[in-house]
Amino acid sequence: MRDQDWRERAMAEAQARQRGGNADEVSVTAEHGVRLEVDGEIATITLDRPEKRNAQTFATWSALARIGESLPEQVRVVVVKGEGPSFSAGIDLRMFTPEGVPGQGSFSSAAKSDDATFEQRISQAQAGFLWLRRPEIVSIAAVQGHAIGAGFQLALSCDLRIVADDVSFCMKEPALGLVPDLTGTKPLVELVGLAKAIDICLTARTVHADEAMRIGLAEKVVARGDLDQAVRDKVAQLLAVNRDAAIATKRLLQGAQGRSLEEQCAAEGLEQAARIKALFG
Repeated sequence: MRDQDWRERAMAEAQARQRGGNADEVSVTAEHGVRLEVDGEIATITLDRPEKRNAQTFATWSALARIGESLPEQVRVVVVKGEGPSFSAGIDLRMFTPEGVPGQGSFSSAAKSDDATFEQRISQAQAGFLWLRRPEIVSIAAVQGHAIGAGFQLALSCDLRIVADDVSFCMKEPALGLVPDLTGTKPLVELVGLAKAIDICLTARTVHADEAMRIGLAEKVVARGDLDQAVRDKVAQLLAVNRDAAIATKRLLQGAQGRSLEEQCAAEGLEQAARIKALFG
């Protein structure tokens, strides 16, 4: 490691100790441009490359996956946000060049991989997004400015989206010759319907705050300066609910679309039996 890297890590470790953090949090911050802060039952993940509008790379997705794997058990709410004027402007465009991102390669180098290796790399990237749907947590995307491509999909990976009035959602991948592959297509269709999802993706047009609210992409739209407070208010509401009841209810809601009415009724009964026994048994 270079002397400069050692100095940066030492500074980051000192800052983490002041916040009550640990070395794992520091390594995510220093090496991948993703910052994790845990405060009791609340975890805040911040994309921290504001000079690049929080553009994402293979390292970003690896860092997100690592956070999901090591998230403390006490965490109930995960807030995902971006430092600076944008939530995330999508894939770092250097990945489209032959040189790629230093130390991470490029799409050109990935294309030379055999099928098994390529599929594994995509699966590893998706792992950074999938865990945000776990029943044990509620995830909130606090979205301002650009949420393009991978940024849009990261917001879609969260259970709730609270957005600033300057938000710009755009699924850019098809315009670049790619497909959205970071777990975003299913929640997009579920939220807005197939026809609207086709319109958004295949035109690569921008969806602004008013439309996002109207078609179900956003739960709430607030002024840019009120975004942090709106998220804090929602977190407080979520934490006021019994934890085990919240987990069971989210589990029911997530499974509802794949069940018949009769199957859902049976699932409700099983979950309720467990709750009543826990509370009164």
